[in-house]
Amino acid sequence: MTTTEDTIVNRICRILAARIVTGELEPGTKLRQDHIAEEFGTSHVPVREAFRRLEAQGLAVSEPRRGVRVATFSLDEVREVAEMRAALEVLALRHAAPHLTPSILDQAEAASVEADNARNMRSWEEANRRFHRLLLTPCGMPRLLAAIDDLHAVSARFLFATWRSDWEVRPDHDHRAILAFLRQGRTENAAAVLERHVQRIGQTPAQNAFGGAFAIVG
Repeated sequence: MTTTEDTIVNRICRILAARIVTGELEPGTKLRQDHIAEEFGTSHVPVREAFRRLEAQGLAVSEPRRGVRVATFSLDEVREVAEMRAALEVLALRHAAPHLTPSILDQAEAASVEADNARNMRSWEEANRRFHRLLLTPCGMPRLLAAIDDLHAVSARFLFATWRSDWEVRPDHDHRAILAFLRQGRTENAAAVLERHVQRIGQTPAQNAFGGAFAIVG
């Protein structure tokens, strides 16, 4: 694949993923190859590659004779993603901790404050993801980070699906604890809080039309 084609694939994948995560494209929606190719002014080749990437991220599924559709999800899948994220993020944090500078921790704190004061789900999710990415990137393990990014996208989708209304500002005490322990050089304490923090995504504090409102953490 040429560089130009790869750029087009990345763009299509990024935009479709965002639509799926935020619920603009609902579970079960058919992704029509010809319509998407027309929208992006390209051939079917990069669209097919974008579909493959969305499948790898768990955001789409390919069904025989039915084409590609937006993936559905269940509470069991939510819990699986929470467990996977907890394990991988703790691993990344342990490798990143020796390389975390005061500047990085300050940036992460700013992202956490931004999340605490977010006025909507989209702003919260962006700030929350940036908080985690800042702390984990120094691990220097690109494959691990790529896997974590994919899981973040999937868990964000769960949250968008169940918290489209009744949003309220909510301070994240776990973020503050993680930062405090990291500033003190207490990596294992920070890792323990992070593990518990991410696993809360699989909890269901309230029921709704989607079968459960997942905790706004992670």
